[in-house]
Amino acid sequence: MPLRYVQAFSGLSQWQRRAVGYLGVVFAALVLTALGYRWGMTTYEGRPRTFLDSLQFAVEMFTTTGFGGDAPWNSPQMQVFITVVDLLGMVLLVGALPVFVGPFVETVLSSDVPREVDSSLSGHVVVCSDTTRAQELIRELDSHGVPYVFVEPDEQRAAVLHGRGQAVIQGDPETTADLAAANLPTARALFADVSDRTDASIVLAAQEVAADVPVVSVVEDPDAAVYHRLAGADHVLTPRVALGKALAGKITTVEQAGVDKTAAIGDGVRLAEVSIRHGSRLAGSRLAGSGIREETGATVVGLWTAGEFHPAPSPDTRLPAGSVLLVSGRARQLDRLSDTARSPIREFQTGETIVIGYGQIGRAVAAELDQAGVPHTIIDCENREGVDVVGDATDPETLTAAGIDEAETVILALPDDTTTEFATLVVRDAAPRTQIFARVEDDSNVSKTHRAGADYVLSLASVTGRLSASRLLDDEDTVASTGYVDVVRVTAPGLAGQTIGDAEIRERTGCTVVAVERGDEVISDVTPETTVEPGDEVVVLGTPKAIRSFEETFR
Repeated sequence: MPLRYVQAFSGLSQWQRRAVGYLGVVFAALVLTALGYRWGMTTYEGRPRTFLDSLQFAVEMFTTTGFGGDAPWNSPQMQVFITVVDLLGMVLLVGALPVFVGPFVETVLSSDVPREVDSSLSGHVVVCSDTTRAQELIRELDSHGVPYVFVEPDEQRAAVLHGRGQAVIQGDPETTADLAAANLPTARALFADVSDRTDASIVLAAQEVAADVPVVSVVEDPDAAVYHRLAGADHVLTPRVALGKALAGKITTVEQAGVDKTAAIGDGVRLAEVSIRHGSRLAGSRLAGSGIREETGATVVGLWTAGEFHPAPSPDTRLPAGSVLLVSGRARQLDRLSDTARSPIREFQTGETIVIGYGQIGRAVAAELDQAGVPHTIIDCENREGVDVVGDATDPETLTAAGIDEAETVILALPDDTTTEFATLVVRDAAPRTQIFARVEDDSNVSKTHRAGADYVLSLASVTGRLSASRLLDDEDTVASTGYVDVVRVTAPGLAGQTIGDAEIRERTGCTVVAVERGDEVISDVTPETTVEPGDEVVVLGTPKAIRSFEETFR
């Protein structure tokens, strides 16, 4: 075959090469069938046919349009030949479906995924590529009004994103050409969360295209973080470690929701989370009759229960065991509330805290408990250093050996969501009054784990999304980020001269004012009668979408 034909064939797409090959097979089958039929009719039937007659027979046979002019055939040899040709025709007909019909239908039904973005796009986040955790990040970016574009190498996945209306180009994020096609030089930042090795390659490519654009990469193995930094990543996130710290923080002391410690609002006022323990006198009470404000001085600004956050709960709101209060107050007020929210047995004893699972998250939990001086028992299916009880966490005998009867808290740090759900059921049955904190991989499994009996559930996808958003957005006004809600300090000229109640902030925006800063004074006891004066800064709590609404309304 001449070289120019070989080059032309190699330049075709995969589908085009497949189609050319199929047509070649069909042509060869027609010619060979015609020649065989002509020879057989002369030799065995004594009825000679021209080549054109024989080719017409072959075409009619393969297309099933009819061929009865020469029937019947009397010789057994021709009968066998006709049977074989019949079967060959059916095989070729069925083979045409994936070669021609499938690609045609796919082309008609799928959208044309772009290969590059509009050249005017800027200030966006380049996301490499589509994952569950990336989708959580997109929700955060959408809530802040920040544009983005996926760089997705998988053609089908890119088509799905495009069909959803999400900004996407099909391309390989490890190549400089496709990152340039995503307008990386004008982007706000780049986010990489594929795999530890792939992300490092993406970071290196990003450094070639736009070295001054901040890069956030996510690592599964904390030991790989140093290589991502060497590659040029500005922020390297280890969400499993962060999630472990967050779970441990729920039992060590009062702490801010999410991944950090309590967040300072100003003048000693802090924002914190406090868990209501099983057996606490607060469990089952209503907010109005709980005495929290009167006895501790702390102010309840939100409530987590069954995986849902309720900002500014009403006085009639019930406080079930296992729920988590989001409160503001000074250190001594938060300490008093922490004591009140705990069960009557205050001091930790060996076995009262059980950690199930000793992977990355379990080790992070154990490290935090060690630092806080909280004795704990670790259960894992493998016998390795640091594990106290080896066994299946879904086996009641293993839990009994770990001291489940005396446990005040159980932290589930298992790698599989289905196992976590089942283990939650087993633990809840074995210890109805034990506080259960759990991690799940996927945000969609949070509600199921709550239904199984967990008191507090964090998803790795949500933690990753929130961590990434905090690095990418770098909002100086943000005081704290609680996993699903933010606390920001903003000026609000539209509120000047109005009371909190008259402005109907909660009704109009979904936000709650937790403090007002007036010069060097911080007013933490905010009531509906509190008046916002010109020049005041207000500290508001709400989801990113709600805070955006507040800024649009009052800023």
